[in-house]
Amino acid sequence: MGADGSKSSKQERRYLSGWRGFLSSMGISLPPPLCRLGASQRMIQDKGPRIPEHLLSSMPGPEKLRMEWSLPGFITMFLPEFPHRTIPGHEHFQVLGYIAKGSFGPILKVKDKSKEKTYAVKVIPKSEILRLGVLDQSKEEVIVQRQVRHPFVHDLQDCWQTQRHLYIMCDYCSTGDLYTYWVMIGQFGEDAVKVFAAELGSALGFLHDFGIIHRDVKMENILLTDQGHLRLADFGLSRRLERGGRAFTICGTIQYMAPEVLSGGPYSHAADWWSLGILLFALATGKFPVPPEPDHCSMLRKVRCFPYEMPRTFSPPFALLLTELLCKTPTRRLRTLERFKRQTFFRGTPFDSQLLQKTPMELILELKTRPDRPAKARRGLTLEPFPNFDCDFLVDSTSTPAQEMSPTLANIELVEALIQGHVSQGNVPQQEVFV
Repeated sequence: MGADGSKSSKQERRYLSGWRGFLSSMGISLPPPLCRLGASQRMIQDKGPRIPEHLLSSMPGPEKLRMEWSLPGFITMFLPEFPHRTIPGHEHFQVLGYIAKGSFGPILKVKDKSKEKTYAVKVIPKSEILRLGVLDQSKEEVIVQRQVRHPFVHDLQDCWQTQRHLYIMCDYCSTGDLYTYWVMIGQFGEDAVKVFAAELGSALGFLHDFGIIHRDVKMENILLTDQGHLRLADFGLSRRLERGGRAFTICGTIQYMAPEVLSGGPYSHAADWWSLGILLFALATGKFPVPPEPDHCSMLRKVRCFPYEMPRTFSPPFALLLTELLCKTPTRRLRTLERFKRQTFFRGTPFDSQLLQKTPMELILELKTRPDRPAKARRGLTLEPFPNFDCDFLVDSTSTPAQEMSPTLANIELVEALIQGHVSQGNVPQQEVFV
């Protein structure tokens, strides 16, 4: 007993001494009464049940806390959603090129050499996140994507941070996005629109039942599989919102935004169904019902006075569907999957994901082989290589042929300028708004 008591006393003194040294290194000194904490602790322990040894050993000591607290604030503020990792070298990843522009940063095509698999990695500069004041939103994106798994929702594979950037890695869809094919073909027939509508409606219904609002439903955020079926992607503006909840942030892509979003809220999941209506209208006509305005106030005035009359070329069931989706009063709008499924337009259309994907989208597969598709997918972005790579990936210049590299690999800020300045004037401006 005496030996055990002496051993315990020595451990306590060593533990307390470690804490005094740790606090002293931070410029904090303990007053004499607190230095006698060990004795007081023994008196209390003698009168009550002892703390089990396995719990004492698991408590963080000063050395562990010193190590954790020594991480720069530029890293800790993004924890725990983005685990901190060392820089992935070129022996792990090979950056193959530029895919698209996300809500806050470029999306790269990256090959994982160990798995021999290609992924899409969104690279978000931390400085941009802090400049825009969207730290919580950047965390929300990965929280949401970790929670959802659905056949028509793009899967999150991994996420992490390095000193300067956040990384969000998802499956790579080689077919590209729906916007590219819309630009190529001009407009889709109602049969193709029906399949896209059923798949996207299924995805939105699932997300809403799960308490998530997407807030950026648009063609650029709809990726296509090898068989031409869709995956809803880019949850950069999404947030958790339970049924009956309300949001107030003005965000999204301006020509898709519901009137209640443009006005600053309150708004709910019904806003996503409005965006779906705009998207289906554009797919079938080749143009948006209301062209994008330079700011949300101007856009709101146009949306409020626009009649949203359906073209006579639409079949009556399709016109009825769009009329219900584009109802300006959110409480009267078609805003649930069950009501969506009951529309006459979908008569005979299965809403089972396996049945929907059973038949390939032949039109998409034909367009995919056209020689002008790569140019359309780039949206006019010039792809000359640059000598330097301003990103945390350690890319070996000898391991990636120059012709495979894009401006994204050279300088993130330069790519942003290229995206803004080199988008073809014939394309619809893609204005991201986050107020």
